[in-house]
Amino acid sequence: MSTPHPGRGLAGSLQRITASALGPYQSAVIRIGFSGTFLLFLLRELPHRHEMYGPDAPWRWDLARQLISGNQAFTALMWSDSNLWFETVYALALILSLLLMLGWHTRAVSVVFMAGVLSLQNRSIFMGDGGDNVIHLMAIYLMLTRCGQVWSLDAGRARRHEAEEYAGQAAGERRVPGEPAGILLWVVLGAVLVGASVAGGLGGTVWLPPLLWCLWIGQGAWWAVNRYAPRNELRTLLDVIANLAHNATLVVIMAEVCLIYATAGWYKIQGSRWQDGTALYYPLKLEYFTPWPALSDLLASSGVMVMVLSYATVIVQVAFPFTLFNRRVKNILLGAMICEHAGIALLLGLPFFSMAMIAADAVFLPTVFLVWLGGRAAAGRERVFRRVFRRRVRVPAPRAAGGGPEAPEPDGDGSHTLVG
Repeated sequence: MSTPHPGRGLAGSLQRITASALGPYQSAVIRIGFSGTFLLFLLRELPHRHEMYGPDAPWRWDLARQLISGNQAFTALMWSDSNLWFETVYALALILSLLLMLGWHTRAVSVVFMAGVLSLQNRSIFMGDGGDNVIHLMAIYLMLTRCGQVWSLDAGRARRHEAEEYAGQAAGERRVPGEPAGILLWVVLGAVLVGASVAGGLGGTVWLPPLLWCLWIGQGAWWAVNRYAPRNELRTLLDVIANLAHNATLVVIMAEVCLIYATAGWYKIQGSRWQDGTALYYPLKLEYFTPWPALSDLLASSGVMVMVLSYATVIVQVAFPFTLFNRRVKNILLGAMICEHAGIALLLGLPFFSMAMIAADAVFLPTVFLVWLGGRAAAGRERVFRRVFRRRVRVPAPRAAGGGPEAPEPDGDGSHTLVG
């Protein structure tokens, strides 16, 4: 019996890492979760946008400019202090969040989505919580992932392109699908990038301008190679680079989530209120964190429940990073953390923080569960489509020669299904 060579396992792992973008469903959930969270946040703050990030903010534009000159952060809101420019940036952030959630040209839109997140958050860095920090980081990570492989408009467009190419090959001709929207988007982003670079509007960070230029040039090279040399070795090389960047970013996201929970858990252990099991009682008695006072009072009145939830929170957060290599235990703790964040959203009135953390937790969700969930969502969407667009409308029977109605068909009911 021949023993397996250790180099073969390593070669197989390298082949898997470079040949495909792993975790397509997990990255899609992260894309949908974070863009949807930011979209809902912007919609909720729409009546208060001027006080949050605009001209009426307590942190005035001149103070923000002084802060930006010190920390060298990027924000497009520092390009102008006019109200029109602020409204434009806010509206673009809303639109880009929706487009990224739908998966429309995700490679380009994810970059501009990041610019929108950084522009608003860096304008008033004191107007946020832990959820904003997570969205801030994940917006940067999403740029490097291939998060539009499934559950996106890009995936549907790719299937149509494959069908067009197959039809062209069957007809003996080469059909190259057009991308007018993608080309226009690339040109517009290039013009904005040139203008921002010349005017010095990309901030003072060392890594951001080179990264944006590399992404823009790489996107153009990707399109050109796919259009004119789809079977060239350069196409394979670009695919390998994109897969490596995607897989490495997923590892970083996993490490980020583990670091968040481990840090939170170990800091809680050092607190005396967490040690005696009474930590949860105090936020339940703060008016700011009690959207449902009766429910909060009911929970706070049970000392045993407060103690159990306080200890369970610490145990789950500290133990989770150590359970990643045991699938069953990891899935159990993952479900417990998702339930914990749902409880935080309900009891403490922090829905966007909870949504951001649940979206981050999705990187560890089993693929089988996500595929099943996607199938159920598709089936539900199909049922809704049929109920809305497929209406059974009764059609009058045609007149017979004698003036009376013709007899219906033996197997019919006199009705006709109209789509539309």
